[in-house]
Amino acid sequence: MKILLWEETGFLLLYKRLENGKFSWPRNEQEVRDLTYEQYIWLLQGLSVDQPKAIKKMPDGIDIC
Repeated sequence: MKILLWEETGFLLLYKRLENGKFSWPRNEQEVRDLTYEQYIWLLQGLSVDQPKAIKKMPDGIDIC
């Protein structure tokens, strides 16, 4: 996988080679969905995008006292 990322001073080329040659997700069109940045990182690390024990972020506007 190659990713071309623009930064203020120019482009950055990221390269990722998978050990087993493929991602674990998606397997078919029904599993395609939008990912959060965190889920994207998990996918690149070879993890499942569904992490049941991950700490969920609070929605904006909720204050905890």
